[in-house]
Amino acid sequence: MKAIHLKPSLAGLLVFLMLGLITMSLSPKLGLDSYEIYLNDKLIMKQYINQPLNLRTLQLEKAKSQDLLWVKYNHCTTKSGSGTDRSIVITDNQGHMLKEWKFANNGTENKPMKVSVAELLQLEKEHAGHQISMYYKAKELNGSTELLALLR
Repeated sequence: MKAIHLKPSLAGLLVFLMLGLITMSLSPKLGLDSYEIYLNDKLIMKQYINQPLNLRTLQLEKAKSQDLLWVKYNHCTTKSGSGTDRSIVITDNQGHMLKEWKFANNGTENKPMKVSVAELLQLEKEHAGHQISMYYKAKELNGSTELLALLR
């Protein structure tokens, strides 16, 4: 008789565990840093840090030189989502820094970092034939950088 009583509770436990696993699999992005890239006010890329690098390619051939690229990086460990000592860095395929934009700290709001498309297009032109990459740098990354996108 005791075995009969254990089966329903064991089945209930298994159902509970399965529901928990399904719920966790539906929300894999919880607790991860993420970022969004806009061309002016149009979202063109949204990434979570665990996504593959091959999805992170920005193609700016349709952008106009007066356009702005907005980058909004969200740190999962800060209340506002905004990092401190933030910058966007462009490097070549050998890791040499080509350009860096620094942005003011704002602890209450996660303001987007705006970069001139004209400057990006000029860098692409000057380094044609080379892969150039866009990175995010902030104090919260403990001295490292996060690859945002490859520019093509």
